[in-house]
Amino acid sequence: MSDTTPRFPRQPVLFCDFDGTITLSDNIVAVMKHFNPPGWENIVKDILSETKSIQQGVGEMFQLFPSSMKEEVTSYILNNAGIRAGFPELLDWCKRNDVPFYVTSGGIDFFIYPLLEPFGIPADHIYCNGSDFSGENITITWPHSCDEECDHGGCGMCKTAVIRRFPTDRYYRILIGDSVTDFAGAKLVDLVYSRSHLTDKCQELGLPHIPFDTFHDIIRHLEQGGRSE
Repeated sequence: MSDTTPRFPRQPVLFCDFDGTITLSDNIVAVMKHFNPPGWENIVKDILSETKSIQQGVGEMFQLFPSSMKEEVTSYILNNAGIRAGFPELLDWCKRNDVPFYVTSGGIDFFIYPLLEPFGIPADHIYCNGSDFSGENITITWPHSCDEECDHGGCGMCKTAVIRRFPTDRYYRILIGDSVTDFAGAKLVDLVYSRSHLTDKCQELGLPHIPFDTFHDIIRHLEQGGRSE
């Protein structure tokens, strides 16, 4: 290790949200607002108030779309989802410093994989929900559902289950996120880089967090060893 390599207490590993974090906006909400299928707003309210699980709510929202709209929905997201500044540079930083980088997303494979393809992230480093277009309406599948230690339940893509695969005695676990799907994971990790609702939640719970706007902010902090303030 050279003198210029950032020093961490343990091997750092990054878990990064996708919608509203890597991308500039939440793609699922953007799709719902654009196509406006009847009933979606009430489902979102139920998710945010935690009267409906994320898994149930997201599944119900996409069931509002016929499978025949797959290409139309995908095209809208690919043409409108902006990537947050500094994302390629963060990936480069991780490669230079041998820091594992994982995408942990409550989003869906049919738009996440095409959006991330230019960045060369290995497929086994992308955790997200799946999709099935064989029926009349879009069906969301859950290949990374909750493990037996998840005390939340109904996560859909259980971020805490992924984080627990990296034991805290060996890894310095860092979460990057912005919203409700990141709340449970934020309670587990050593450090949170937060935006939006996640910043509010971290302040409320007294969790170690660093607010950020772009990934350049995160790189600067990581260069200092990623310690919480």
